Order: sequence, then structure tokens, then C-alpha cells
Amino acid sequence: MHFIEREDYTDPQVRAARYPWGTPPPKIDESLIQETVTADVAIIGGGIAGLATGARCVQLGQTVVLIDKYKGLVAHGAHIASVGSHIQRENGVFIDKKQFARDWMRICGSRVNEDLLWLYVNKSEEAFEWLLETGGEAIEGHLFGGYYKGPDFTEYPGTHYIVQKPGYHVYKNSKTAFLMCEIMEKVILDANQRLDRNNRALYLEKDETGRVVSFIAKDNDGVYRRYVGKKAVVLATGDIAGNREMLKYFAPLGLRAAHNGYFPEGINTGDGHQMAYWAGAEYEAHDWAISLHLIAYSMFAFFFLHVNQQGKRYMNEDTWVQAKAIRTLEQPGGQWAFSVFDDRWLDQVRFLSPISGGQFVEPLMAEYGHGWSDDNGTKESIDRYVENGTCCKADTLEELAEQMGVPKDTFLATVARYNEMYQKQNDEDYGKRAALLTPIDKPPFYALKFGPSLLDVFGGVNTDVKLRVLDAKDEPIPGLLAVGMVAGGLYGVDYPLLFNGNSHGRCLTWARQAAETIVNGEA
Repeated sequence: MHFIEREDYTDPQVRAARYPWGTPPPKIDESLIQETVTADVAIIGGGIAGLATGARCVQLGQTVVLIDKYKGLVAHGAHIASVGSHIQRENGVFIDKKQFARDWMRICGSRVNEDLLWLYVNKSEEAFEWLLETGGEAIEGHLFGGYYKGPDFTEYPGTHYIVQKPGYHVYKNSKTAFLMCEIMEKVILDANQRLDRNNRALYLEKDETGRVVSFIAKDNDGVYRRYVGKKAVVLATGDIAGNREMLKYFAPLGLRAAHNGYFPEGINTGDGHQMAYWAGAEYEAHDWAISLHLIAYSMFAFFFLHVNQQGKRYMNEDTWVQAKAIRTLEQPGGQWAFSVFDDRWLDQVRFLSPISGGQFVEPLMAEYGHGWSDDNGTKESIDRYVENGTCCKADTLEELAEQMGVPKDTFLATVARYNEMYQKQNDEDYGKRAALLTPIDKPPFYALKFGPSLLDVFGGVNTDVKLRVLDAKDEPIPGLLAVGMVAGGLYGVDYPLLFNGNSHGRCLTWARQAAETIVNGEA
């Protein structure tokens, strides 16, 4: 039996040759460093994870300095998921933690650090409740009701969204992840702590003992500064989806998506991943999990007949959003497909969403227990898509095929076959639940264009449960912590939509844990 000898990733020459970015940049001459900024905790990254870490550290009596390379708030999405909350209990929702953990491991192909998973399972509730508490009386939480309800890949009703109550004007944003960021930013600024934007970290610095104590950054005016974290330096620098070189190594499937849904576009370039590596950190095994959302063209796909650019059906449409995105990406052309339905579509969605659901079937702010509402904006969205050409609409299927740009005969045969299986109440081709088979025979006919957009790449440096960054020997690098997307260990294969917004829930949970590690003197 042959054993392949693993390369010694502790060897500096091996590490330098391992990746194109393996060699750190040259040190900035001391004469160019115009200011040294010192705080208990120095944080790189001003998204949810970085701001939440800073806010929690401030609440625990620490001084904080935080930098971010963007000019404003960095956020996307709207949801926050937790395993338990008072809102869930008020709605009669109780999540079995053990079953949830098993489901997470299954969807992630067992490529997960179970200690980190259980950190999330056990601590995400208090992190969400902390968000509400920190937001104050102006904020209220709601439980999301648009989760997928199919027999497989069933999602849990553990997703929340927060809103600023009517009549309150504490925050500029009334909802979404920007509101989460604002809440945390306010804590930092109200405590007169420093937040430097338009400021990009270049590399980490260690003292003579090997402890990470500071980093060098350069602002948009070309000014170099040294930021010192007396107790810790925290990486909260986001993911790698805006760095095609890193995608090639860690998540090549992400290169196939022509659209990138991250905001601000292209800013998530894996800076923290690289800085940590230069400081001796080890990456988790790849390929890394990716999140593909169907937001490239429209915000709906529904459960109707899906056809590719050749006019052919290509999947069981009764599944979760990640599966739809990947299956679409693998089709000829790959960047878009069509959801095909007829004049009865609104009645069908109204009637069938309680057994289907899922992202891009119902609006992102669908509330648990409230059922379908015709004034939820879905019809208006489809009308708008028809007006701007994203959704084709025609009185005949032949005309619809022409508008779609697909082979007419192939498309007509596809629809005929689908209608035949509807009559049989048996999907003999892909096994879709009979209840979700709908006829396509009443004009006008619609073909809604949808497609995958790369949102995030879930992979990063190895950490322990205290969020201390680990080296190639699985030993903590003193003084260095990682939170949010730059921290690995919780995801594998695909972003697990057991509930939407678990990445935001993870950011809050990791922030609190990192702050506790720092305050306890364990960094």
C-alpha cells in the first residue's frame, strides 16, 4: 500500500510556492508610517461580523479601532437565522438541536468542524436576542415564513428579519442587513471608538515572540498607518468571491457564474485570507462551499416548469434554491433558464406555496403564520419583469418560444410532455410531487428568466471554538482571531439552507464568542 507524503506546510519555502499570493508583500518603510493607532482590539473589516465584534467588545469594556476598505456600510441580504428565539417559541416553533445538527452535517457532506457547528447550535439564539436588545426599542423582529417545505432538503422556520418600527428614526435603514450593521456601528461610534473607512489593511505584524500585535494599512489618500491591538487583532474581512485567482484554487464552480451578487461588487477579494496565510495560518480543506442565489435576472423562479436555453426541461423543480442554481449553471449556456406558466399562475402560487415555499417562490419578507397575501408585491414584480423584458408574455406558446429565443419545436414538445404528466398526475421524467404539477394551457403564457449569481464563498482559515486562528500544526497563532466569512470550519459542499440567513447568524455568534475570548485574556 502506498501513502502519499503530505507536504510540510510549515516550511516557509513550501508555503511561499503553494499559491500565487504565497509570498507576503514587502514591508513598508517606517518613515512612511504617519500614525500609530492603539486600542485593546484592532479589527479589520466593517461588515456585520467586524462591527458586531467591535460592538460586543465595547459593551464589555474594551477600546476598539476598526478599519474597512469601503467608504460605507458593507452588507447584503436581509435574514438572520438562529436555532431558537423567543419569536420562534411565540409562533409554536421548537427546533430539535440534535436533528438540526445531523441535517447540517448531512447537507455539508460531513465536511464540518462539529465543535464549531455546536457553537452555532447552542449560541445562535442568544446572539439573535442580543441583536434585538442592542437595537433597542426601535427594532422588532419577525419570523420568516417563506422557507422550503418539501419532503427533502426541508428548511427549518428559524429565519428572522428585523425592521425599524414605524415612527422611529434612530437608524437610516428600516430593514435588511444594512440595519444590522447600523445597529452595531452605532454602539462603536456612541462610545467614541475609532472607525476608519476607505482604508485597506496590507499585512499583519508580529512581535519577537510570534504574537500578532498590529497591522499596516493604507487609506485612499495614500497615508500609511499602524494599528495596534493590545489584546487582539481580529480578521473580519469577508470572503473570496471577488478574487478569481482564489476562486480557481478554492471554489472553481464559482467561476462559472457570470453574475456576482455581492455588494459592493468586487470588494470581497480575500484580503484577510491572504494576510492570515502570510502570518502562518492554515486554510481548511477545499473545494469550499458556495452560495448561488437566483438573483441574476429576477427574484422569482417558483415551482413551475423550468426549461433551459434549448427549450428542454432539465430538473425536478420541487427542490431548494441551491439545487436550482447549480442545475441551471450546468445547462447549455448556463447563465439563465426560464420558469414557464400560464394565466393561472397567481392562483397556483397562492394555493401551492404552503406546500412548496422557499426562496424565490415567496417574497423575502414573507411572515410566518400569515399565509399568502395578494398585496405582497409578487404580481407587481412579474408585471414589472414583463415590462422590462425579463419575463416573456405571449398569447400562444409558439410566440412565447420566439420571445424566449429557444427552438420552437423542442419547446412545444416539452410543454406538451409536461401537460401530459399533469393529466396523469405523475412526473415520470423527474419525480416531481404531483401536487406541484400545473397545466400550461390557458393564455396568456409566461416565461420568466432567472439565473444563478455567486453570492458568497464559505471557506477560510482554520480556527478553534474560541475563534483563534490556527497554524499548520493546529496551534493558535497568538493574538489573531477570525470571525465571519474569513473563518472556516462551518460549511462544506454547499451553503446549507436549512434556514436562510444562517451566515448572518453565524457572524453574530462568532462576534460574541471572539469578544469573550479577548476579554477572558485567551487571545
